[in-house]
Amino acid sequence: MASVKNLKKEINYVLGDIVNIVYIWEMTTTGKPTEASDSLLDSIFDTFDSLMTKINQKGVENKKAHFKQIRKEFEDAANQFVAKVNELN
Repeated sequence: MASVKNLKKEINYVLGDIVNIVYIWEMTTTGKPTEASDSLLDSIFDTFDSLMTKINQKGVENKKAHFKQIRKEFEDAANQFVAKVNELN
C-alpha cells in the first residue's frame, strides 16, 4: 500500500489540475466565471476537504480497508469531475 503522504499528494495534484483546467476554460471561453464552473469548483473543493478529513481520521480499526475506500472515492470523484469538465465545452 502506498503511504498516506503519497495519497494526500496525489489527491492534491489531481484535483488541483482539474481546478486549473476549469479556470483556463473560463478565461479562454467566457472570460469570467459561469454558474456551471462555479458549482463544479465548489464541489471539487468540498470533495477535497472531505477526503482530507477522512485521511486524517484517528482510531480507524482496519486502516488498509479505510484507505482503500478513500482511494476508490477519490478515483470515482476525479472521473466524475473530468466528465463534468468535458461537458462544459
